[in-house]
Amino acid sequence: MANIDHRPSKYMLNLLHVLPAFASEEDNVINSIIEINAWSINKYEIITECWALKLDRVGYSSLSYPFAYWAIPCTWDLDNDPLDVEIVWVTEPLIPGSLVEVRVIWIMKFIDGWEVDDKVIAVINDDKRMNHIKTIADLWDHFIKETTYYWEHYKDLKKPGTWNVEWFFDVEEAIKIIKECEERYIKEYLPKFD
Repeated sequence: MANIDHRPSKYMLNLLHVLPAFASEEDNVINSIIEINAWSINKYEIITECWALKLDRVGYSSLSYPFAYWAIPCTWDLDNDPLDVEIVWVTEPLIPGSLVEVRVIWIMKFIDGWEVDDKVIAVINDDKRMNHIKTIADLWDHFIKETTYYWEHYKDLKKPGTWNVEWFFDVEEAIKIIKECEERYIKEYLPKFD
């Protein structure tokens, strides 16, 4: 059960703005809100202001997302969106709009359209099949190649050559980036609220 520090309301809460980024900071567990299922070519986006789920586009190629994907609440990345998270080794599709607690294992530094668009990489925290995965060293080398290939080619038919995977970094760097994005959310995004 999510611990939301908000009194009951007759209005629907926007989880992007009421859930903390960390479910358990000491265990590197964060909250993640799902936008896109693994193995989908549909690109959904949750509208940050109102919590509606919108089909942004159908992918331009046959490459499907090899992971479940989207956002960490109460964060704001340099691309003016919540910080992205990709959840790897998902055994069953996750429902868009659902909340999933995931364990951070690394971060991918990524440039998309000449903007910083980092991706936290995580596994489902409450999946016993993933208990042994704590860091980048616990994943096989092919996974790095597969993820890099996806991000470097997913827009080939739309905007070729406008992105670059810089590299993968450890849990400590991922936590540092998450905290920076929490601070940016407070300083840059929250002041926009009425």
